[in-house]
Parts: sequence; C-alpha cells; structure tokens
Amino acid sequence: MIRCHQPTLDELWFRESLMADPETMSYNNAWGGTIPFPRKKWESWYQYWIGNPEGKRFYRYLLDEETGEFVGEIAWHLDEKRNIHICDVIILAKYRNRGYGSEGIRLLCEAAKRSGIAILYDDIAADNPSWKLFLKNGFEISSRDDEVVMVRKVL
Repeated sequence: MIRCHQPTLDELWFRESLMADPETMSYNNAWGGTIPFPRKKWESWYQYWIGNPEGKRFYRYLLDEETGEFVGEIAWHLDEKRNIHICDVIILAKYRNRGYGSEGIRLLCEAAKRSGIAILYDDIAADNPSWKLFLKNGFEISSRDDEVVMVRKVL
C-alpha cells in the first residue's frame, strides 16, 4: 500500500536524491536532465510548496507503507500564465514498473479534486513514454507536437 506523505524540511534529502539521479531524471533530458537541489535551497522551497501553498500548489512524497521507503513524489501547481493546473509524478527509477506511478496518479487526482480543481494537465516531452501511463489512468491527449505531449484529465 502506498500513501501520500507530507515531508518535513529534514526529509527533503529524498527530493535532493530524486532530482540528482540520472536514471530517474532521464525523462527530463529534453530540459536538462538532473536538477540540483542543494540544502541551501530547501527552506525557501519548503515554505513555497508546503508551508504556504496559497491553494496554488500541492506536494507530497509517495511512501510505501510496507517497506517504509519513499518511492517518488507527486505535485500539482497553478500555471498562472496558462491558467491551468499542471501535475507532476516522479517515481525513483529503481521503483518503476511496480504500480507506483498509477497509484501516484490516483492519489494526486484525489488530492486535486478535494482542492476544487476541475482539470489536471501535464506537459510531457514527446520522447518520454510516460504519457502512456497517464493515458492508462484516465488522461487524454489535449495537444501534441514534436516537442511536447499535453495530457489532461477532467476530475
């Protein structure tokens, strides 16, 4: 069983390792791959995403209750320029293909719906096969070009 876990500031070590893992972040190669997340950025990031989300952001870890391990993260945020809610599901590479992605999408959609969000979107690099996972979990393609597949789900 997996559940959402609101991380503490000290637990941001997992996000740092997630963002630094080349295999996990290979989906992001079109936009630079790994993303540095040094400790000096943790407090301001934490306040923005967790301490004061202003109803515009949501962020949680995915915790496997059986093992006690963090296996990924889920998030959504309001993209104010496009006036849409963009979601994010990242599963640590060593935990992929075990159902965590589908469960993460389900939990994320439930959280977004509870927050009053009507439609969730994700813009995924066209060469990233994860858009198929979103389709498998009730999303549809709303647009596509050579660079990006935009998926959406009415909640």
